[in-house]
Amino acid sequence: MLDFIYKKSPVFIQNIMISVFNYIAYKKRYGGQYYYKKKLYRNNEHLTLKELKIIQKRKFSNLVEYSFKNSNFYNKLYNGLEEINDLDNINQLPILDKELLRSEIQDVYTIKKNNSILAKTGGTTGKSLEVFFKKNDMQDRFALLDNFRAKSGYKLGKKTAVFSGKDILVNRDINNGVFWKTDYYYNVRYYSTFHVKPLYLVKYLENLLDYKPRYLVGFPSTMLEIANYGIRNNIEFPKNIILAIFPTAETITDKSRSTLELFFKAKVFDQYASSEGAPFIFECIKGNLHLELQSGVYEVLDAADNNCSQGRLVITSFTSYGTPLIRYDIGDRVELDNLSSCSCGNNNPIVKRILGRIDDFIYSKENGKINLGNISNTLKGVNGIKKIQVIQNYLDKLNIKLVVDSVFYSADDQATFIKNWRARVGEKMEINITILDDIPIEKSGKFRMVKNNIKDLIK
Repeated sequence: MLDFIYKKSPVFIQNIMISVFNYIAYKKRYGGQYYYKKKLYRNNEHLTLKELKIIQKRKFSNLVEYSFKNSNFYNKLYNGLEEINDLDNINQLPILDKELLRSEIQDVYTIKKNNSILAKTGGTTGKSLEVFFKKNDMQDRFALLDNFRAKSGYKLGKKTAVFSGKDILVNRDINNGVFWKTDYYYNVRYYSTFHVKPLYLVKYLENLLDYKPRYLVGFPSTMLEIANYGIRNNIEFPKNIILAIFPTAETITDKSRSTLELFFKAKVFDQYASSEGAPFIFECIKGNLHLELQSGVYEVLDAADNNCSQGRLVITSFTSYGTPLIRYDIGDRVELDNLSSCSCGNNNPIVKRILGRIDDFIYSKENGKINLGNISNTLKGVNGIKKIQVIQNYLDKLNIKLVVDSVFYSADDQATFIKNWRARVGEKMEINITILDDIPIEKSGKFRMVKNNIKDLIK
């Protein structure tokens, strides 16, 4: 109903509705424990590695004890195991993969939906989840995140441009060349990431030049399209407007980083987390990525589940009490730097690289490039999809392969899934959905969610 009212309302009412929605959300994020935790993390910035590991060990013990007592899933999973709350014994605990988490999610929860802050995840492996956060968990996460961003001068209320997967536009906006909505109360302008095409990029750039945000936050692929447009057309972005760029949801490459910093004349500060509540990895002022041990446990494992320097990331999150994530194989890969130390004063371990892709996208004649983050978000609100692969061999046609759980995947879920795709690619694209028993991996051993075979046709 609110979505219907929003789409039928004039622009100034839509902006007010966004401001009200944010006000309600921010009261939950910035109340209670937030200010205490933010001060605590700021005071802990220069703890030794030994001190950080003591905190990590204590938090691990608390999380496992709580989960064993309050989650039916973990109570059964750990039944018969001894000293489960000792971090030194973590390798005796079973690893939780995404399929098991999805299928057992009702028993994983420790709180009711109406007492939670709900997060709907997509994910680049193609499994949607509804994750319940306790308010304290969410406040803890934003204390960590805002403490990281505060090093660049950021705080809530400073003028910020956000590029995320929010479906905020109506046809009237597109016809008028308006690709943003504004929360004037918190000074946040949300730019659509569904309409990034050459015809519209000039509008995005002109508005950024007019709005003059101090910070850019969101999908780096969208920011990169704007930056590349500006560079191609010899447009000079003024100095000292943007103070910092905070990419989210996608992996930032060296090339994309240098392009963003060259055009916007601001430094990129990368981070890693996830919608379901993964621990944080933050980039410091020296350009190194640090595991934040106060937010969780990180294991980098090979195919035999042995510790290694480059492999898949298995996480335990200390901000996931509503939906505990203990030894959760999140589907991402990292490479550790076991030899270096950092002069920034942060003694958390260093990550050499977060492995992933930024160049996976689908192209729509109506809306331009649809990046991996937006493709993942087509799974939000859809039950029963176990695996997805999107193939584009033609400019006007998509083939989408699905592996589904027939118990959960209904006609309503497919209708929502198609609606989500239409919001991204428009009404003219032909969408063919095929349901299969399985989707094979590549010869390389990797699974590709997106296979764009027409990149040479896209300028």
